[in-house]
Amino acid sequence: MGSERMEMRKRQMSVQQESVAGTTAPAQNEQPGQGNRGSNACCFCWCCCCSCSCLTVRNEDREERNRRASYDLKAEGNADFEESLKPTAEEVLLWGQSFDQLMHCPAGRSAFRQFLRTEFSEENMLFWLACEEFSKETNKSVIEERARIIYEDYISILSPKEVSLDSRVREVINRNMLEPTSHTFDDAQLQIYTLMQRDSYPRFMNSPVYKNLIKTVSEQLVES
Repeated sequence: MGSERMEMRKRQMSVQQESVAGTTAPAQNEQPGQGNRGSNACCFCWCCCCSCSCLTVRNEDREERNRRASYDLKAEGNADFEESLKPTAEEVLLWGQSFDQLMHCPAGRSAFRQFLRTEFSEENMLFWLACEEFSKETNKSVIEERARIIYEDYISILSPKEVSLDSRVREVINRNMLEPTSHTFDDAQLQIYTLMQRDSYPRFMNSPVYKNLIKTVSEQLVES
């Protein structure tokens, strides 16, 4: 009886030792930190790739904003320069003769733009001015870039400064945008010019803005 118990205890101890050896063997074969190094390396590579991609996108966005800001500042700078001009008595009187006389005069465009601002249609003048500047460009790469900016700012239906153009002119612009030239917006510029001449110019002639200018220059003529 005693020998049987002793034999059973020996078998239990042998089983326990084998179980302990089986669980500790993988831990001995595995180098410290080896498993973590693999996952960390993958994570590191992924983070690096992600960071590089994000950095590239941010740089491209920054360059795009800088290009757009540079072009907007140039266009706005010309408009602001015109706003600083003071018209002569002769110029103000000529504006009343025709819309062409008004638009050919920088001070006239400035006064008319201020009037359009009160009617919430200043984008028509801004678009016309942008087209005037654009038509003078000769560099192909610059033409393509500025054509896209003008399209996004004044032609796109998503823009808050979208100008009113009929479907025919929009189709012409869309075709022209495939290979932009300095004449891409000629039809649109003419249509906006005609719109301002027909709708806005008569109201400008009867507006307090123009009447005050007439009064001011009349007083200057009397004093002189």
